[in-house]
This record gives sequence, structure tokens and C-alpha cells, in this order.
Amino acid sequence: MAELTLAVLISGRGSNLQSLIDACAKADFPARITLVISNEPGAKGLERAAAAGIPHQTINHRDFDSRDAFGDALGNAIKDSGAGLVCLAGFMRILDSGFVNQWHDRMINIHPSLLPAFPGLHTHLRALEAGVRFAGCTVHYVRDGLDSGPIIAQAAVPVHPGDTPDSLAERVLAAEHRVYPLSVRLIAEGRVTVNNETTLIDASAVPVTVLLNPQEG
Repeated sequence: MAELTLAVLISGRGSNLQSLIDACAKADFPARITLVISNEPGAKGLERAAAAGIPHQTINHRDFDSRDAFGDALGNAIKDSGAGLVCLAGFMRILDSGFVNQWHDRMINIHPSLLPAFPGLHTHLRALEAGVRFAGCTVHYVRDGLDSGPIIAQAAVPVHPGDTPDSLAERVLAAEHRVYPLSVRLIAEGRVTVNNETTLIDASAVPVTVLLNPQEG
């Protein structure tokens, strides 16, 4: 199977980008990053791309008169890179419908909640305020709606007594760094299909234990 090529879109520090860089550096990983784009000049993630020798550029959304024009510039850069999958990794801009539709089933995002719970911002604060016992993260295909689209993979982490949004975010972020490369691998290996807006994952092991929080005993 041909190697899957990735374009990664970031806005900030790029920790999930780094998890993908590290995964792609492994000999058995079936994908490689051809381009990193930031909409924010000086984003820390651009330094990560440079350190890994990955082509990178800034496309500042402030330089465009409309969201559509910004999307066109992004799309042209991604096409020129030859990328087959767009990975949003802390990309903090809402993309226009034309761009989203152009990359239908070829663009994924990671969100720091167990979707469909807590879409949007301030996920960890909202999870704590709701009193949930598990939080987590979700990798999903991107659709026009906010944090919507077929779910590829999720990781759950327990909420601890005394958690703050920051302490919970740290635990969720560690899970993000595992589940994002996993999702890219599944797609690259041709094991993910979308049927009626639900993903089917071929030959994947699933947990067999029940997770309880608090635990019994």
C-alpha cells in the first residue's frame, strides 16, 4: 500500500503535531508529513516542523478579506504539497464549507472531549462542571458542523477528585498523543471506511473490560 501523505494544520505549540512527527519517524509507520501550515506567525509548532526537516509555512488568516479566500489559499498549498489527508492539530480557525467539502473524508481533527459531549471550547471546565467521571478526546472526520463528523477513535481518562481544568487537560493531552497517530495509522492502512456517517474499523481490537470510576471495593 502506498504511503499516506499528510498536511498538518496548527495554530500554536504543536504538541499533537510532534506526536505525528514522532510516529512518522518510525520505520513501520505508513504515513509521512509533507507540509505543516500555521495560521499564526511564530507558532511554536513551526519550530517543531523545522527541527524535523518538514516543509512549513504560515498562511495568516488576517491577510484575507474572507474565510473563503483564506480557505482557497490553504487548499492550494495543501494540493501543491501532494498531501492526501489533512490533519487539524490545534488549528483554531473555523474553515469555510467549500474547503470542508473539498476534503470530505480526507480531513480529520482531534478534539479534547468524548464527542458528542462538550463540543467547542472550554471542554475541561465544562466536563468538571457537569460532574462526569470520565473525560477524554476524540479523533473524527471533519464536517461543516462544529466538532461533528464520523468518529474514528476515542481515548477516555478518569476524572480525579480535586481535578482542575489544567490538571485534567494534561491527562487528556497525553491520551491525544496516543490516539492521533493511531487514527492516522488506521486510515493509512485502509482500515477505516465511512458508511452513513458512521465509521467502520476493520479488524481492530476493542477493550474487553468495563472501566469504573470510582472503582469497586
